[in-house]
This record gives sequence, C-alpha cells and structure tokens, in this order.
Amino acid sequence: MSTLTIEGGRRIEGRVEVEGNKNAALPLIAACLLTDEWCTLSNMPRIADVEVMARLLVDVGAEVEGIGSTTLRIRCANVTKDEPDSALVGRLRGSVLLLGPLLARRGRAVVAPPGGDFPARRSIKTHLEALTAMGARGMPGAGHCLEAADGLKPASIYLDEASVTGTETALLAAAAAPGVSEIRHAACEPHVVELCEFLLAMGVGVTGEGSHTIRVEGMARPRGASKQLYGDYIEAGSWAVVGAITGGHVEIGGTRPLDMEVVASVLTRMRVNCVQDNDVFRVEASKLIGAGRITTGLWPGFPSDLVSLVTVLATQADGATLVHDWMYELRLFALEQMSGMGADLFLCDPHRIIVTGPRRLRGKSLDSRDIRSGMALIAAALAADGQSRVEPLETVERGYSKVVERLQKLGAAVAKI
Repeated sequence: MSTLTIEGGRRIEGRVEVEGNKNAALPLIAACLLTDEWCTLSNMPRIADVEVMARLLVDVGAEVEGIGSTTLRIRCANVTKDEPDSALVGRLRGSVLLLGPLLARRGRAVVAPPGGDFPARRSIKTHLEALTAMGARGMPGAGHCLEAADGLKPASIYLDEASVTGTETALLAAAAAPGVSEIRHAACEPHVVELCEFLLAMGVGVTGEGSHTIRVEGMARPRGASKQLYGDYIEAGSWAVVGAITGGHVEIGGTRPLDMEVVASVLTRMRVNCVQDNDVFRVEASKLIGAGRITTGLWPGFPSDLVSLVTVLATQADGATLVHDWMYELRLFALEQMSGMGADLFLCDPHRIIVTGPRRLRGKSLDSRDIRSGMALIAAALAADGQSRVEPLETVERGYSKVVERLQKLGAAVAKI
C-alpha cells in the first residue's frame, strides 16, 4: 500500500494532457472479445483498471500487446475459458462487461462478483435482465453463471434504469445476436457513444447512439477495428478543480468542447475563471462563490463522478452550497474527513451535504475510499496548510494515470511512499 504525502499551500501551474475516457476504455476492451481479428485501441488511459481488464482478456486466451501504454492491440482468435480469473474480477466492477462477449464466443459465462468502488451497493440486475431477454439463462453456482447454448437472440429491451454499464452490456450482447435489437431507456453518456462508434467500425449496425433508444443490427462475428478514445472529461474536470482550489493557472489539453460543457457549467456558477479554446480547457485564478445548489443527473446533467471534487472546491467558495448526489449513497461519506481539516460540512443524509466557505484547511491524514473522493481529498490537501497524507494511493491510481508525476510537473510538493 502506498501513501501520497502532500505539502499544501502551493499554486498549481502548468499544462496537463488528459488521456482516454476510463469509462469508455473498459467496454471497448470487452468488445474486442466479439471478434477473432486484431483490434487497435489508442489514447488508452494508463491506469490500473485498464491493466486489470486487459489481463482478464489474456486470462481467457486473448493476445494483448501494449499493456501499460496508450495503445493496445488485441486479438481474441481463441477464447479458451468462459470463467475469468476471480481474483482479477474482484478488483474491477467493469469485469461484468465480459458476460455478453463470453456468452457470444463460448455459449457460457461464469463471472465472480465484480469488485471496484462500493461493490456491495451497486447491483448488476439491469445487466442480467438484458442478457436474459436475449436468451441467456441462469445456472446454479457461485457468482454470475449464465448459459446461451443456442447463441444470443435479438430482443426488444426496456432497461429498468438508464445504467451506463447496463446499456453497454446490452449493446455488447446485441452486437453478437444476428438480427435487430432495440434498447430503450438507454444511457446517453459520451462513453456509451464511443462503444457504439467502435461497434459500427466492427461492422455492427447501430443507430440512435446518444439517445435513449438504440437499435442494433447484430452479426455472428464482427470484424476487427480501430478506435482512438476521446479525452476523459472527468479527468479534465478533476484537474480543473485542482487548479481552481489552489488559485493556480492550469491548461488541460485533449478535451472535447461538447463533453466539457457539463463541467464548465457548474464551475462558471462558482465563478471559476475558465474557458474552452479548441481542445484546451483553461482555468485561471478565481474568487470563488457558493453555487447555491448542485445536483447530479443523467447525461447531459452534472456527472456524479465529479460531485466529490466540486464539494471540496465549495469549501473555498464564499457562501453556502448544497450538493445533492441522488445517484450514489456513499460518495459523500468519504468527505466527512474534511471536518478534521477545518471544513464546514453538514451531512444532511447519504445523498446531500451542505458546505459553507471559505474555510482555511489544515493538513491531515486522509483515507481514499474510492477513486473520485480520493482525488478530491488530494485537491483539498493541496489547498491546505501543512502536510497531509492520502492513502491508499492505489485507489486513486485506478482511475488517474501517473498522478504523482503529473502533480509534480504542475509544481505540487508531493511524494509517493
């Protein structure tokens, strides 16, 4: 287990380039299982979750080149197993995305309970219902055991929630089911659109991407394809908060203006001096004010993945901000630690927290309980007086590439122990 030590009180200055969207990378890797031809994925984020997903493919028989780099080449000519390594599965919630492709290639899939952030509170009921609608049936056994001996069948599906990974599971299964499937109440996030674009490149018919109704014309064996991932707007928003909370100047390259609108909207309400210039998002020193109320929403609403970061930013804003994350119950609990740093926080319930600022923060030992709250606590420590320790750093490294080196490059006094 590693610890990040942080000497706070320094302005963050410089430029950082974001890599591909973590939430697009995992379903794209899973999609490579649908074909026996080579696939190439570029601008991949060099993060722990991507490495785990790549190694899961290796475990079931795939050839994977470039693990740990920004370009992966994958060929799944021979899928030799339908039960991925349970230890790897237990480290990654995204491993549930293997169910559909394994059913398509092997007629059977046995996946242990997925891990990741808050595994006990995040159901995969939507995924299983979609696969059942396409002909899979449950079998007795530990974890999630499914069989589709006669192959997956096209279906008309209504998802009980607009789950991102649930939509992706349905898309991956429909791509391998010859005929036309329709997925209604689908998620619209940019990373779902990226999966649709990759499936189109593989020869699968897809229409309606980016809307709540997606039609898929599946095929028995898609062809190999290439895809360059778009820059991760969640990572970009995280670096924007790091710059704003320290009163610094940060340029964030590799961003898409359309994706950054949801980030810029809330930052602008907090009077963060920010501007989009082609693929560069700039943040300047700003006098922050409370936003009144920030509520998460399905795309194109404000993303839950950024709620921890804006909550931390609100501790340095003049006035009160009510942050309401109706999607997840546990993100805000991790931020209660900041009361010991001097933050004025009132946790109303598992979904709502009131932050009143500005309050001068002081260094403290902090526990990174999930990827996003871990990065948010790093931002708080950068703004605090004195030394802080954030651990385990590995939690943050699951979603942020080379976070220590990037912080150091921006002038932060940090060290990994």
